[in-house]
Amino acid sequence: MKRLGHAVLGLLLLMLAGVLAWAVSLPVAPGQDVPAHIAGSLADSGVSHPVTAVLLNFRGYDTLLELVVLLVALAGVRCLAPLPPPSGGGAVGGVLRELAALLLPVLVLVALYLLWAGATRPGGAFQGGALLGAAGILALLAGRDRFLAVLEQRLWLLAGLGVGVFLAVAAGTLVWGGTLLGLPPEQAGILILVIESFALLSIAVTLVALFLGTGELEDRDP
Repeated sequence: MKRLGHAVLGLLLLMLAGVLAWAVSLPVAPGQDVPAHIAGSLADSGVSHPVTAVLLNFRGYDTLLELVVLLVALAGVRCLAPLPPPSGGGAVGGVLRELAALLLPVLVLVALYLLWAGATRPGGAFQGGALLGAAGILALLAGRDRFLAVLEQRLWLLAGLGVGVFLAVAAGTLVWGGTLLGLPPEQAGILILVIESFALLSIAVTLVALFLGTGELEDRDP
Protein backbone atom coordinates (compact mmCIF):
# COMPACT_ATOMS: atom_id res chain seq x y z
CA MET A 1 0.00 0.00 0.00
CA LYS A 2 2.87 2.37 0.83
CA ARG A 3 4.52 1.68 -2.52
CA LEU A 4 1.21 2.31 -4.27
CA GLY A 5 0.91 5.67 -2.54
CA HIS A 6 4.44 6.61 -3.57
CA ALA A 7 3.71 5.54 -7.13
CA VAL A 8 0.53 7.66 -7.26
CA LEU A 9 2.36 10.65 -5.81
CA GLY A 10 5.18 10.22 -8.30
CA LEU A 11 2.71 9.99 -11.17
CA LEU A 12 0.93 13.16 -10.06
CA LEU A 13 4.22 15.03 -9.76
CA LEU A 14 5.23 13.80 -13.22
CA MET A 15 1.93 15.01 -14.66
CA LEU A 16 2.38 18.37 -12.96
CA ALA A 17 5.89 18.68 -14.38
CA GLY A 18 4.53 17.86 -17.83
CA VAL A 19 1.81 20.49 -17.59
CA LEU A 20 4.31 23.12 -16.44
CA ALA A 21 6.72 22.21 -19.24
CA TRP A 22 3.89 22.47 -21.77
CA ALA A 23 2.82 25.87 -20.39
CA VAL A 24 6.36 27.22 -20.53
CA SER A 25 6.81 26.06 -24.11
CA LEU A 26 3.76 27.95 -25.38
CA PRO A 27 4.51 31.03 -27.47
CA VAL A 28 3.98 34.29 -25.64
CA ALA A 29 1.73 36.74 -27.45
CA PRO A 30 2.59 40.44 -27.23
CA GLY A 31 0.70 41.92 -24.31
CA GLN A 32 -0.63 45.34 -23.52
CA ASP A 33 1.34 48.10 -21.89
CA VAL A 34 0.81 46.99 -18.29
CA PRO A 35 2.32 50.08 -16.55
CA ALA A 36 0.15 52.37 -18.65
CA HIS A 37 -2.93 50.27 -17.94
CA ILE A 38 -2.22 50.39 -14.19
CA ALA A 39 -1.64 54.14 -14.28
CA GLY A 40 -4.93 54.63 -16.12
CA SER A 41 -6.85 52.62 -13.52
CA LEU A 42 -5.05 53.95 -10.43
CA ALA A 43 -7.75 56.51 -9.64
CA ASP A 44 -10.27 53.67 -9.10
CA SER A 45 -7.96 51.49 -7.02
CA GLY A 46 -8.41 53.30 -3.69
CA VAL A 47 -4.66 53.96 -3.32
CA SER A 48 -2.06 56.03 -5.14
CA HIS A 49 0.84 53.56 -5.11
CA PRO A 50 0.81 51.19 -8.11
CA VAL A 51 2.30 48.19 -6.26
CA THR A 52 -0.37 48.34 -3.54
CA ALA A 53 -3.05 48.80 -6.20
CA VAL A 54 -1.93 45.66 -8.01
CA LEU A 55 -1.44 43.50 -4.91
CA LEU A 56 -4.60 44.49 -3.06
CA ASN A 57 -7.02 45.36 -5.85
CA PHE A 58 -6.21 44.44 -9.43
CA ARG A 59 -4.69 41.04 -8.50
CA GLY A 60 -5.83 40.70 -4.91
CA TYR A 61 -6.21 36.93 -5.16
CA ASP A 62 -2.41 36.63 -5.51
CA THR A 63 -1.95 38.26 -2.11
CA LEU A 64 -4.74 36.11 -0.67
CA LEU A 65 -2.94 32.97 -1.82
CA GLU A 66 0.32 34.25 -0.31
CA LEU A 67 -1.41 34.53 3.06
CA VAL A 68 -2.82 31.02 2.62
CA VAL A 69 0.70 29.71 1.92
CA LEU A 70 1.94 31.27 5.17
CA LEU A 71 -0.95 29.68 7.07
CA VAL A 72 -0.27 26.25 5.55
CA ALA A 73 3.43 26.59 6.39
CA LEU A 74 2.53 27.42 9.98
CA ALA A 75 0.25 24.38 10.18
CA GLY A 76 3.09 22.16 8.95
CA VAL A 77 5.56 23.55 11.47
CA ARG A 78 3.09 23.28 14.34
CA CYS A 79 2.55 19.61 13.54
CA LEU A 80 6.27 19.04 14.04
CA ALA A 81 7.10 21.52 16.80
CA PRO A 82 4.62 22.67 19.48
CA LEU A 83 5.14 26.01 21.20
CA PRO A 84 7.78 25.80 23.94
CA PRO A 85 6.67 26.26 27.56
CA PRO A 86 7.34 29.58 29.31
CA SER A 87 10.86 29.75 30.73
CA GLY A 88 10.17 32.20 33.54
CA GLY A 89 12.55 34.77 32.09
CA GLY A 90 15.28 33.95 34.62
CA ALA A 91 17.97 33.42 31.97
CA VAL A 92 17.54 36.80 30.28
CA GLY A 93 20.22 39.37 30.95
CA GLY A 94 19.53 42.95 31.92
CA VAL A 95 21.01 44.34 28.69
CA LEU A 96 18.57 42.39 26.53
CA ARG A 97 15.63 43.39 28.71
CA GLU A 98 16.57 47.07 28.52
CA LEU A 99 17.16 46.85 24.77
CA ALA A 100 13.73 45.29 24.27
CA ALA A 101 12.09 47.95 26.42
CA LEU A 102 13.73 50.61 24.25
CA LEU A 103 13.16 49.07 20.83
CA LEU A 104 9.72 47.45 21.10
CA PRO A 105 7.67 50.70 21.03
CA VAL A 106 9.76 51.97 18.11
CA LEU A 107 9.34 48.75 16.13
CA VAL A 108 5.57 48.74 16.66
CA LEU A 109 5.23 52.38 15.60
CA VAL A 110 7.36 51.89 12.48
CA ALA A 111 5.36 48.76 11.58
CA LEU A 112 2.11 50.74 11.81
CA TYR A 113 3.67 53.54 9.77
CA LEU A 114 4.66 51.07 7.02
CA LEU A 115 1.08 49.80 6.99
CA TRP A 116 -0.33 53.31 6.60
CA ALA A 117 2.32 54.44 4.12
CA GLY A 118 1.63 51.53 1.79
CA ALA A 119 -1.22 53.45 0.17
CA THR A 120 1.06 56.18 -1.18
CA ARG A 121 4.64 54.83 -1.09
CA PRO A 122 6.58 51.55 -0.60
CA GLY A 123 5.28 49.69 2.44
CA GLY A 124 2.22 47.71 3.37
CA ALA A 125 1.16 44.66 5.35
CA PHE A 126 4.06 42.35 4.53
CA GLN A 127 6.77 44.89 5.33
CA GLY A 128 4.98 46.04 8.48
CA GLY A 129 4.16 42.46 9.45
CA ALA A 130 7.80 41.41 9.14
CA LEU A 131 8.85 44.28 11.41
CA LEU A 132 6.07 43.57 13.90
CA GLY A 133 7.08 39.91 13.87
CA ALA A 134 10.65 40.95 14.65
CA ALA A 135 9.29 42.93 17.60
CA GLY A 136 7.45 39.83 18.82
CA ILE A 137 10.58 37.70 18.54
CA LEU A 138 12.57 40.32 20.47
CA ALA A 139 9.90 40.31 23.17
CA LEU A 140 10.15 36.52 23.48
CA LEU A 141 13.94 36.56 23.62
CA ALA A 142 13.72 39.22 26.31
CA GLY A 143 11.65 36.90 28.49
CA ARG A 144 8.17 38.34 27.88
CA ASP A 145 6.52 35.01 28.61
CA ARG A 146 3.10 36.63 29.03
CA PHE A 147 3.23 37.31 25.30
CA LEU A 148 4.06 33.64 24.68
CA ALA A 149 1.04 32.54 26.75
CA VAL A 150 -1.29 34.84 24.77
CA LEU A 151 0.21 33.57 21.52
CA GLU A 152 -0.35 29.97 22.52
CA GLN A 153 -3.99 30.58 23.45
CA ARG A 154 -4.91 32.67 20.40
CA LEU A 155 -2.46 31.38 17.77
CA TRP A 156 -4.87 30.08 15.13
CA LEU A 157 -7.35 32.90 15.62
CA LEU A 158 -4.68 35.55 15.11
CA ALA A 159 -2.87 33.71 12.33
CA GLY A 160 -6.10 33.07 10.43
CA LEU A 161 -7.55 36.57 10.70
CA GLY A 162 -5.76 37.82 7.59
CA VAL A 163 -7.11 35.04 5.39
CA GLY A 164 -10.54 35.20 7.04
CA VAL A 165 -11.00 38.93 6.51
CA PHE A 166 -9.67 38.66 2.95
CA LEU A 167 -12.18 35.90 2.19
CA ALA A 168 -14.99 37.91 3.78
CA VAL A 169 -14.19 40.88 1.54
CA ALA A 170 -13.97 38.57 -1.48
CA ALA A 171 -17.37 37.07 -0.68
CA GLY A 172 -18.88 40.51 -0.19
CA THR A 173 -17.60 41.81 -3.52
CA LEU A 174 -18.85 38.68 -5.25
CA VAL A 175 -22.33 38.95 -3.74
CA TRP A 176 -22.84 42.70 -4.13
CA GLY A 177 -20.68 43.46 -7.14
CA GLY A 178 -20.66 40.21 -9.04
CA THR A 179 -16.84 40.13 -9.24
CA LEU A 180 -14.50 38.29 -6.88
CA LEU A 181 -12.33 40.90 -5.12
CA GLY A 182 -13.57 43.58 -7.49
CA LEU A 183 -13.37 46.40 -4.95
CA PRO A 184 -15.80 49.25 -5.61
CA PRO A 185 -13.89 52.52 -6.19
CA GLU A 186 -15.82 54.37 -3.48
CA GLN A 187 -14.89 51.87 -0.75
CA ALA A 188 -11.64 50.48 -2.19
CA GLY A 189 -9.37 52.58 0.02
CA ILE A 190 -10.98 51.60 3.33
CA LEU A 191 -11.33 47.95 2.28
CA ILE A 192 -7.64 47.77 1.38
CA LEU A 193 -6.73 49.29 4.75
CA VAL A 194 -8.93 46.77 6.58
CA ILE A 195 -7.45 43.84 4.64
CA GLU A 196 -3.89 45.01 5.22
CA SER A 197 -4.46 45.71 8.93
CA PHE A 198 -5.57 42.16 9.67
CA ALA A 199 -2.99 40.75 7.26
CA LEU A 200 -0.23 42.62 9.14
CA LEU A 201 -1.31 41.04 12.42
CA SER A 202 -1.54 37.55 10.93
CA ILE A 203 1.82 37.84 9.19
CA ALA A 204 3.51 38.98 12.39
CA VAL A 205 1.97 36.17 14.47
CA THR A 206 2.84 33.59 11.82
CA LEU A 207 6.47 34.70 11.64
CA VAL A 208 6.81 34.61 15.43
CA ALA A 209 5.25 31.13 15.56
CA LEU A 210 7.57 29.92 12.78
CA PHE A 211 10.53 31.25 14.76
CA LEU A 212 9.34 29.33 17.81
CA GLY A 213 9.31 26.20 15.68
CA THR A 214 13.12 26.40 15.45
CA GLY A 215 13.44 25.71 19.18
CA GLU A 216 15.43 28.88 19.82
CA LEU A 217 13.69 29.57 23.14
CA GLU A 218 14.22 26.00 24.29
CA ASP A 219 17.97 26.45 23.76
CA ARG A 220 18.21 29.22 26.35
CA ASP A 221 20.18 28.37 29.47
CA PRO A 222 17.91 27.63 32.45
